[in-house]
Amino acid sequence: MTTPLGGPTRILIADDQEDVRSGFRLILGSQPDMAVVGEAADGLTALELARTLRPDLVLADIRMPGADGLEVTRRLAGPGVPDPMRVLVVTTFDHDDYVRTALRDGACGFLLKRSGPGLLIEGVRAAMAGDLLISPQITVRLLQNLAPAPAASTAPSPLTAREQEIARLVAEGLTNAEIGEKLFITAGTAKTHIANVQAKLKVRNRVGIAAWSWENGLAGPAPRV
Repeated sequence: MTTPLGGPTRILIADDQEDVRSGFRLILGSQPDMAVVGEAADGLTALELARTLRPDLVLADIRMPGADGLEVTRRLAGPGVPDPMRVLVVTTFDHDDYVRTALRDGACGFLLKRSGPGLLIEGVRAAMAGDLLISPQITVRLLQNLAPAPAASTAPSPLTAREQEIARLVAEGLTNAEIGEKLFITAGTAKTHIANVQAKLKVRNRVGIAAWSWENGLAGPAPRV
């Protein structure tokens, strides 16, 4: 896989909706360590540009004409690819089969578009660091489907009551802004709380918070859409 040497992460955006590509370009372009180097409105163009531009990361939607995002993932990152690329799936569709297929075929993350810009940026950085990031609402549902709900832990929680509430809302997939609105705090304060929760739980990201919340009985049933 390619890795940037001191420069920004070079990103190719593949999505059939122009407004989505424009939004992603603005979000990622605002980050000093990221640069959008190409865009594709269909899967075949994405494959061609990926092989021509050799970006550090490809953002791929699931449903695109020509070749869908799962096919793009398989052909760029799948088993047997001689020089695999990093592919981060960012989509509206969170069907379990899509998630499993994408991850099996080499995707370095699976994010929902509704998760917001913060998680998109975190997903790009996680991918470049070799981590796997999945939208928290998907993670919780997959955990629910894998095993019966575990009993709440009897060990004392390392979190304060407010931090437990923050962790529960993260597990429900709320953004910083949505958490702030729900708890009558600013998005910045919510972000600080989340950073403190990550440090106390010794997890790397929001998915780790979601998993902890589920394991400790804080998270309710994940919403199905």
